[in-house]
Amino acid sequence: MRSRILALTLLAPTIMVDAGDWGKSPVDKIPYVEECVDLGGTVGLGYSSDYLYKGYLFGGDTVSGHVGYTFEGLATKIHLGIGYANVISENTFANVANDDLALSVRADLPTLVGVGAAVSYTYHAYPEGPNAVFWPSGHGELGLHLSRDLALAVLKFDLAYNFGLPNGWNGTIPTLGNQESGAWYWDLGLEREFEVMGQGIVLAGGVAYADNYWGLAPNAQTGGRSSGWNHYYLRASVPVELNCRTTLTPYIGYSGAPDSWLMDGAPDWASRQAQSDVLHGGVNLSVSF
Repeated sequence: MRSRILALTLLAPTIMVDAGDWGKSPVDKIPYVEECVDLGGTVGLGYSSDYLYKGYLFGGDTVSGHVGYTFEGLATKIHLGIGYANVISENTFANVANDDLALSVRADLPTLVGVGAAVSYTYHAYPEGPNAVFWPSGHGELGLHLSRDLALAVLKFDLAYNFGLPNGWNGTIPTLGNQESGAWYWDLGLEREFEVMGQGIVLAGGVAYADNYWGLAPNAQTGGRSSGWNHYYLRASVPVELNCRTTLTPYIGYSGAPDSWLMDGAPDWASRQAQSDVLHGGVNLSVSF
């Protein structure tokens, strides 16, 4: 009898550890669920004080949204995205669409000598397009994206080829199906992220060059040029991580075009004084899942 009591006494701590608290499941039997597992999806909403596309100011207050999903189990990473932007302030230029629906696919390429690369295709549609003659229902754009970490900053280069740019800046009003095509656009920039008092800040800047992308402006407002330096830009953003899935990013940007650059003196469809010296800002909210 004494030997049995001694054995139970020695086993008691082990029994208590395995059983946990009375009336509760053992701790080690509760399945662990990672709350912030990234399944590849993103959803975002945004507001911007000005709607700029390839350096051109198309309108003022704009709301936007996007949904994206990244496939990582394939031979290469592929990202699918749908974005929509709508200019909510009045656009006084009658022949310009007030919205942009963008459908995109992007595929990563193998890294070579430290240079990351990707190719993309984006189709732009304009559900609120006011004039099918001047502004067709949509057009496609092929892109090449390169990046190289220089330690001090990340060097980025984006090349875009537009198959059917909807513009009438060839000196005459285009006819249906006769819009400018074969338009090229280059963008070279630097981006650096650093911390200030524990908060990350991203600074970016660059310069863009266009070849027939915007065509010739009516009334020779760009000097009759179809190719040349387009604009330069500066941007500062502060990504605030609200939780492991949600990021709020306010930003402020500047777009400029010195004399003789394409955006200097270009037609101003947003009733501003000029396409140069545009100070703008906004905020984006992004949620991953």
